[in-house]
Amino acid sequence: MDVVSLDIPEIKIIRPKKFGDHRGFFSETYTKKTFEAAGLHYDFVQDNHSLSAEVGTVRGLHFQLPPFAQDKLVRVVRGAILDVAVDIRKDSPTFGRHVSAVISAAEWNQILVPVGFAHGFCTLEPDTEVIYKVTNYYSPEHDRGLLWNDPDLGIDWPVPADKARLSDKDHKHPTLARLGDLF
Repeated sequence: MDVVSLDIPEIKIIRPKKFGDHRGFFSETYTKKTFEAAGLHYDFVQDNHSLSAEVGTVRGLHFQLPPFAQDKLVRVVRGAILDVAVDIRKDSPTFGRHVSAVISAAEWNQILVPVGFAHGFCTLEPDTEVIYKVTNYYSPEHDRGLLWNDPDLGIDWPVPADKARLSDKDHKHPTLARLGDLF
């Protein structure tokens, strides 16, 4: 497994080994002991799976408040996404900054997004399927979001705002300036 830090070092790109032959391939996409040997100590408790039928579907930017905050390990099993993580830790030197990376089935890469970051993605291919592990259970009372296209964030989304496909909930999230101190 290869692990690379992005410009915000807490965010990691992980590339599991993939072994192929005439039958197809095999890959251990997550093994606790391999992660721990790489210094990644997470206790994942839930897997989530989403399908986005159309290119330009935006999901996010989401997070959960403590004590139900979640670390996320995100991978794509079909298609591709632009994955985005925004630092919302008030005392962090990178507060308000974001990093992004293309995560795809073809690249067989994953992104690790720790607690204290708002997370979202935009689909780059039709019928994109995303699977992600989280370290805490979903809690509707602790579920929050950050406005995906807040101009203060400067995220270069691959879809214009008027063409993006979002849930009603994701249209209504506050901007970073109105988010308050959460982490």
